[in-house]
Formats: sequence, structure tokens, C-alpha cells
Amino acid sequence: MIKVQPVYRGRVVNLDVETVTLPNGATVELEIIHHPGASAVVPIREDGSVLLIRQYRHAVCGFIYEIPAGKLNPGEDPRDCAQRELEEEIGYRATAMEPLLSILTTPGFTDERIHLFRATGLVRGKQDLEADEILEVVAVPLAEAIAWIAQGVIQDGKTIIALQAVYLNELRALRQAQGERGSEGRGSEVRAKNRRGQKPGGAKPLTTDL
Repeated sequence: MIKVQPVYRGRVVNLDVETVTLPNGATVELEIIHHPGASAVVPIREDGSVLLIRQYRHAVCGFIYEIPAGKLNPGEDPRDCAQRELEEEIGYRATAMEPLLSILTTPGFTDERIHLFRATGLVRGKQDLEADEILEVVAVPLAEAIAWIAQGVIQDGKTIIALQAVYLNELRALRQAQGERGSEGRGSEVRAKNRRGQKPGGAKPLTTDL
């Protein structure tokens, strides 16, 4: 870092023009937005559906589908932030908050990092919306939410990544469970064939005949 020129200090972000020397030796000026980071959470109900919010976003001039999310307060743990935003935005708390992954939103010009979580064991809390939060809560089956991504209904980046992470984790768990059941079934077949003096795969039993 050679020089930092502060341009704007805001409630959510700060903008600087930073003069830096890159790994290739070139010296350039970069416009960098600094962000405190955020948490976002996929709330999952007992029936397996997910709770999304349909929220008005002035920046894109309309309503979009998202998962609950919000910026970190100074020194706040991302898990605590996820729990706070979950209750404030949709009026639920989670008895289990599982970390999924963290993402860099647009590293070409900002250091914003969002921590993604999966929330289960939902219990009623108290919704507490801010003046600029215009939203409704929508329950959607997870598979349908994934289809909405392909159809362009869901376009928000953090929401797409978080929903896909949850979906892939559930597929992985399902395949593992099916594999274990399949292994148990194959094991039972082997034991049954051994009791009959057979080898698995249709092989003849060994004898002492020459």
C-alpha cells in the first residue's frame, strides 16, 4: 500500500482510492469499498421447506427473493449476527445454527465477506423490521427454490450460493444413507450365500476335488 485517499464514509460502507503496487510490480489506483462483513441464513422448517423473504431493493428498482441477512456489528460473532437477523427479519429463532461457508461477494472492488448458515429447529420470536425493510416471508420447498434459481426467479448471489450449499449437503447425506443401506443389503446377501455354501456373484463353492 502506497497511499489511501478517503472518498466517502457511510453508515454501511467506506470508499477509498488506494494506490498500491501489485505482485507484478505495476503501481495502480484502485477504488475499494470496505464493508464490515455480513451473515446470511437459510431457515429450514420441520417439513423441509425454506423461508425466503421477498424484499424491496431500491438499488434494483423492485422486489427480489433473498434469505435473511444483515451486516455484522463491530466485534460481533457471525453466528450471533445470523441469529439476530433471522429473528429481526422473519420473526424466528433457531435452536441449531450450522455454518455452511463464507463467500467474497465481489472481490474486484470490495472486501465484503458474507458468512452463510443453515438454521433448523425454528421457534417463534419477535420480528423487528427497520424502516427501510419492506418484505414478506414466503415458505418454499427446497427443490422448488432450487428450480427458481434456474428459472431466474432468484437472482441474489448470496441466496443462490446458500440454497445450493444446503441442497448439495442434503443430496450428499441422502446418497450416503442409501449407500449404507445398500451395503447392509449386500452384506446380508453375502451372509445368506455363505450359509448356502456359495460365493457372491454366482461363483461356485470351493471343493477339495481335483
